[in-house]
Amino acid sequence: MVDFTGKISLDIRDSEPDWGPFAAPTAPEGAPNVLYVVWDDTGIATWDCFGGLVDMPTMSRIAERGVRLSQFHTTALCSPTRASLLTGRNATSVGMATIEEFTDGFPNCSGRIPFETAMLSEVLAEQGWSTFCVGKWHLTPLEESNLAATRRHWPTQRGFDRFYGFMGGETNQWYPDLVYDNHPVAPPATPEDGYHLSKDIADKTIEFIRDAQTIAPGKPWFGYVCPGAGHAPHHVFTEWADRYAGRFDMGYELYREVVLENQKKLGLVPPDTDLSEVNPYAGVTSADGQPWPFLDMVRPWDSLDDSEKRLFARMAEVFAGFQSYTDAQIGRILDYLEESGQLDNTIVVVISDNGASGEGGPNGSPNENKFFNGYIDSVEEAMKLFDELGSPETYNHYPVGWAMAFNTPYKLYKRYASHEGGIADPAIVSWPKGIPARGEVRDTYVNVCDVTPTVYDLIGIEPPATVRGVAQRPLEGVSFKAALTDPAAETGKGTQFYTMLGTRGIWHRGWFANTVHAATPSGWSHFDEDRWELYNLAEDRSQCHDLAAEYPDKLEELKAMWFAEADKYAGLPLADLNILEMTTRERPYLAGDRTNYTYYPHTAEVPLGACVDLRGRSFSVLARVTVDAADAEGVLFKQGARHGGHALFVQGGRLHYVYNFLGEREQWLSSPDPIPVGDHIFGVRFDRTGTVEGSHTPLGKASLYIDDAVVATLPDMVAQPGAFALAGGGVSVGRNTGQAVSSAYRAPFTFTGGTIADVSVDISGEPYLDVKMSLAAAFSRD
Repeated sequence: MVDFTGKISLDIRDSEPDWGPFAAPTAPEGAPNVLYVVWDDTGIATWDCFGGLVDMPTMSRIAERGVRLSQFHTTALCSPTRASLLTGRNATSVGMATIEEFTDGFPNCSGRIPFETAMLSEVLAEQGWSTFCVGKWHLTPLEESNLAATRRHWPTQRGFDRFYGFMGGETNQWYPDLVYDNHPVAPPATPEDGYHLSKDIADKTIEFIRDAQTIAPGKPWFGYVCPGAGHAPHHVFTEWADRYAGRFDMGYELYREVVLENQKKLGLVPPDTDLSEVNPYAGVTSADGQPWPFLDMVRPWDSLDDSEKRLFARMAEVFAGFQSYTDAQIGRILDYLEESGQLDNTIVVVISDNGASGEGGPNGSPNENKFFNGYIDSVEEAMKLFDELGSPETYNHYPVGWAMAFNTPYKLYKRYASHEGGIADPAIVSWPKGIPARGEVRDTYVNVCDVTPTVYDLIGIEPPATVRGVAQRPLEGVSFKAALTDPAAETGKGTQFYTMLGTRGIWHRGWFANTVHAATPSGWSHFDEDRWELYNLAEDRSQCHDLAAEYPDKLEELKAMWFAEADKYAGLPLADLNILEMTTRERPYLAGDRTNYTYYPHTAEVPLGACVDLRGRSFSVLARVTVDAADAEGVLFKQGARHGGHALFVQGGRLHYVYNFLGEREQWLSSPDPIPVGDHIFGVRFDRTGTVEGSHTPLGKASLYIDDAVVATLPDMVAQPGAFALAGGGVSVGRNTGQAVSSAYRAPFTFTGGTIADVSVDISGEPYLDVKMSLAAAFSRD
């Protein structure tokens, strides 16, 4: 029952209304706006305002109007950090122990944030703020990120009035997978027209703020703005990368030395902070003798030849250009806020979601998806694309040596919650109207779960007991508001536990204990046999001096504390699964265990997690098509994109099939004769016969069909063992959504000159003609 205080009579003329229980909530007069800017995979030693060599005038502008946090910590991975940030709780407490793509059926890693742990957006929406999310989301399970799924964990169902961005962990910056509110949309322009996602995100952010302010000037808003930078792919215009020509020629070891001195001068680290080796665990093995993963090993700069040094330096230049270009776009948002008189009363929180990424492996890669298909890129292959790095022709990532450098002075990188390189990241807080500090540094130990409780504290909101009628669990983060004005202030935070992909750590009043364990996808297991290290982070920020032998009682105390905290915050089970173990675990996909999928024209692209998953298996693709004209052309079916995918299409009057193997090799089948006008079943069949000798690459015979006739064969086609893509790998019929699979045509290459009834993809292993007969029977019934 609503708390109605009016008067109700038989006649409305004799009644007195009371709008109180029904009107939308109103924020307090003069309440501040809140702007979260979340960068991706950006180590603390990247930006110039944190001692790095990448020019970030907008980040420096925010820092000059606020404070930098020198001991800010995340979870070491994307989704968990974002879940912790928005809820004010530990990631494991809210079901996000890992990224959405690796989640599992346990309370700590279900990938579904409970409604009893409301997000800041949900709370502020009920308090009278406008709310919007722009950019990366990555908080919806993969199997729920499609148009047939529940929207319960989409942005607009988690308190955001508006959403424009991408749902997954990454996307092509030139051809992004965009969702507008609750439906997919195509980008508004192409790279040829000057399109880049970072600019699009800034445009939409300004548009959303202006839309709300036009109607309700002065109404506060919460903006959650998450550019793709600096997550792979490192896409940017060449002229921005060229600004850094020669800056990284020194190599990553010398970069670390230069930046550490800068950090000491800026007061970001203790003056006696040391640098670890670039491969601090090179000789470490698992309990059953597995070596430290090769993909997590740095190639020393002085071991590289001149071409390798040139390539690796260029990869860093492209990454730096990507950062600076995106910084300039965020600068446009600040410019708008300043011009409209909103900036001084806007709480701006800037963070990175984890440390720099080591997923480029020892050699870097022009196509990051190779890493997730189990391939290590060679320098020779990458050099062929040297001049294309950052362009739409690549899906690039720098080598792991730069991850160590951009995390200076810390050990390791993204994925490792056991070491500062994964969890100690840049953070800036600014609110000119409410925080008097300008250009200062705070050495207070802060975790990402502390940010939203601090924002509640700053704006004077008591965390509500219920949100949308759901009783709320207590916040687990601790406000550090006092430290923003007084560097000597105590926040009351004494302990913070960490777990990520099989790695573990715990901080307690300046001490830090951690395991030495290779992260996913190591498959090491044997967690009870992990070796623990002990560090005094108050004096040894870079974890160079292990005190485990000197203080065994302290180590045992922290180890026991880790298990107690894990019990309190749902920290178990631990998982360091290898790629095969991860990809074969059961997930609640809507597609279930189907072996036949039918797709139709004039529908949205069917995304990853909902479309057929080939992964090197035998398959058939059959399209029921009526050809009305001799000049018919266009895409009949596509799956994947330029850096891995396949497509069946008509061009030049002939039928073609192309399998693009990891963007390196386009394998073709083409009909020798023109296609006759009329009804047809066009198809392709791949029969796997084994693997390429000495590798895990699937090998088989491909055949192209027109009705019952085989018109072309390829006896030794290779297929990808893993997914076609990490993003943009969906299925579409009648057009090539996103980036073109083949260089032979320009997307969308919509099919004209006929009609497509449907396309069937079969992975049952049945002979092609048996599958075709059932499809032909369906055709005859239409």
